[in-house]
Amino acid sequence: MSQPAGERSFPLPSQIADVPGAEGWEALYPYFTRFQPEDDQRFWFYNSMHFPEVVPAFDGITSEIPYTAIGANTARLFAFPTTMGIEYRILNGRVYITANPVLDEAKQAERLAHFQERAGYYYANWDRLYEGWQQRIEALIAEIEAVEVPQLDELDDLEVVTGSRGYATNHLVRENFHRCIDLYSKMWHHHTEFLMLGYGAYVVFFGFCRQAFPEIGDQAVARMVAGMDVTMYRPDDELKKLAALAVELDLADLFVEGNEPAKVLSAVGERGDAGERWLAALEEAKDPWFNVSVGDGFYHHHLSWADDLTVPFAALPRYVEQIRAGEDLTRPTERLAAERERIAEEYRALLGGDDERAAFDQMLGLCRQVFPYIESHKFYCEHWFTTRFFQKIRAFGRLLADRGVLAEAEDVFHLRHVEAEDALVDVMLAWASGGTELGARHWQPIVAERKRIVEALAGWSPPPALGPVPEALNDPAVQMLWGVTDETVQTWLGGDELEENVVRGYAAAPGVVEGTARVLSNVNEIGQIREGEILVCPVTAPSWGPVFGKIAAAVSDIGGTMSHAAIVAREYGMPAVVGTGQATARIKTGDRLHVDGDRGIVTILG
Repeated sequence: MSQPAGERSFPLPSQIADVPGAEGWEALYPYFTRFQPEDDQRFWFYNSMHFPEVVPAFDGITSEIPYTAIGANTARLFAFPTTMGIEYRILNGRVYITANPVLDEAKQAERLAHFQERAGYYYANWDRLYEGWQQRIEALIAEIEAVEVPQLDELDDLEVVTGSRGYATNHLVRENFHRCIDLYSKMWHHHTEFLMLGYGAYVVFFGFCRQAFPEIGDQAVARMVAGMDVTMYRPDDELKKLAALAVELDLADLFVEGNEPAKVLSAVGERGDAGERWLAALEEAKDPWFNVSVGDGFYHHHLSWADDLTVPFAALPRYVEQIRAGEDLTRPTERLAAERERIAEEYRALLGGDDERAAFDQMLGLCRQVFPYIESHKFYCEHWFTTRFFQKIRAFGRLLADRGVLAEAEDVFHLRHVEAEDALVDVMLAWASGGTELGARHWQPIVAERKRIVEALAGWSPPPALGPVPEALNDPAVQMLWGVTDETVQTWLGGDELEENVVRGYAAAPGVVEGTARVLSNVNEIGQIREGEILVCPVTAPSWGPVFGKIAAAVSDIGGTMSHAAIVAREYGMPAVVGTGQATARIKTGDRLHVDGDRGIVTILG
């Protein structure tokens, strides 16, 4: 992003007042997350893609650690020529970010030389290095799964003495808690190791196409790499297998929309051998494929399917019905693959010479090679690992609750991770001394106050951006992932008169449909979606795949052509318009909509 022009501006951070009833909210987050006076001179936008809700105190780690890793990989390891990392601040519980550009041309040239050497090594050895990544991330998951919350009994086990271990069990309370935090940090470094390079390859190809074909749309570029088989869709595929098995075993009548998972499981268990076979298949699918969060892995309360079966069991009745009717539930991967070849060949034929065609082939080939990582990593990182991480932290919360420091295990998420360590040390000391933990009178009033603050902050409508608008929003990653462009900003500012019944955004996935809107403010409302409705939401996650089988189209407030909502919609062959900035504000549940995924236009029919 270039330097601000200073003429157009969103509210300055210093001008935003505290939310009534939430005074003192700053104590939930570290000092380095607070806006500074000089931040008024910079442009920030609300990262509602990853943080669509108020961030509880512990969950602040899900911005602190990822931005530490993303910036390190982008700025210090691979030396991207035109950008450093992302800075973030928290305001009234919401995460705002800005990308730090490299504007000096000499510095860009210097960094480019490093980038070509370092990134070039990864691109040239992608498959071998990716295989190593796969092994490392699976080892990290095994490590987090192996972390134990120590049991502090009256006496340590005799084996601690006879084995001459050399330390009592209370030592492991802090060590194992640290282990969880350290592994989460390492996971995010692994997470971004390939991700930014994947985006980088796409950015270069995107820029080439824009220059070579000035009239090309973002979606046409994206469709040249669509139709890839990626791990993130495996949980949904497992659900379809379970639905098919239910039909095969004559259990289909038990899967009725609206039935609670516990009742369905109980009824299945009463069906003898057939029921036992289905339940065994469910257990096999759950590990690891149900370790997928209903959100995007940034909030402790966005539980996984394994923790809460509501989402998968909401999808099963429809899948069962479709299989009984003989419908094909596979994603249209072959059609998308044929389409990507057709589009690529049409544009390739427009190029003037052999050199241009060779460059086109090389860049497109690299994009297709790196693209699967862009989606597949999410299952291992944001979902499987992070599900386990939050489960372990919840178990430490249970220790604190059992020892009387907290009223209940979930209260640990209203402490910052450094505060949770203090509370655990209180337990370690009391067990060692034979005394009593002192944390109840200290932490329980703080937790109660923070719960009240989070509730008050939830009612605040955060501005989409803060500070002066730059002369040009030219960071391609910000554009493709978040959908933040000059046009988006103009809409946010309200400079253009809004068309009464039209909402505009990115043409993310092709197709035109009409249907009834279902507006969801957060992922916890996902069970409200009914067959054939048009989903309107702030942002979607890839884990919503089962719901994509029910809806006619998707419309989101935020997201660009390479956002996960856009990618998933294309893979499911469903129209989508993303990055509207205002869909959830202007559309109401029950509105009749006309969604044009080819042009990025949503018309409210009434």
